[in-house]
Amino acid sequence: MKTLCYLVLLFSIPTAFGQQFFVRDSAVAFQKRLDSEYADKKQSPLTEQDRKKFNGLHYYPVDGKYFVLATLTRTQNEIPFAMPTTTSRKPMYVKYGELTFTLDGKACRLNVYQSIDLAKSVKYKNYLFLPFLDLTSGEESYGGGRYIDLAIPEGDIIAIDFNRAYNPYCAYNNKYSCPITPRENTLDVAIEAGVKKFHD
Repeated sequence: MKTLCYLVLLFSIPTAFGQQFFVRDSAVAFQKRLDSEYADKKQSPLTEQDRKKFNGLHYYPVDGKYFVLATLTRTQNEIPFAMPTTTSRKPMYVKYGELTFTLDGKACRLNVYQSIDLAKSVKYKNYLFLPFLDLTSGEESYGGGRYIDLAIPEGDIIAIDFNRAYNPYCAYNNKYSCPITPRENTLDVAIEAGVKKFHD
């Protein structure tokens, strides 16, 4: 939710070396916060059995190449749709725009979505939802895809830090209802960053 702040800070760092440390520190802080939440009985999505033996999630090593600046193309006149989930629940979303960037020499494109309900909230009115699949999905990472939280930028450039990619709650506990990643958001590259599959 603090993407805009991170983007401002990034442009204030004059060297690639400084950027590398910025990305690492930001991602490590994110991982520590995630582990803390999952260990907390009041916040954890884990089953009681898994939480009692929880020692932290499994992550790929933080890698600065997975911090990319994407171009956001706002798509106009999009019709809200009911996004399928792992249950019968179908929350309303709208395609907010398309993100384009280059990774490992390949041109990549992902759709980014906005929740109709969350957009009505002052706290989450700028929240954007980025679900994605990649070549690690179902292998080293969760087969249902992973999520990244973003915020609407002031311009047409948006920072995506795949080191902050996380699993939906239903990857840990089937009592949750999670949006199913649209197949059009499949990347033809391996995103070896962020949270891996959950291991008992």
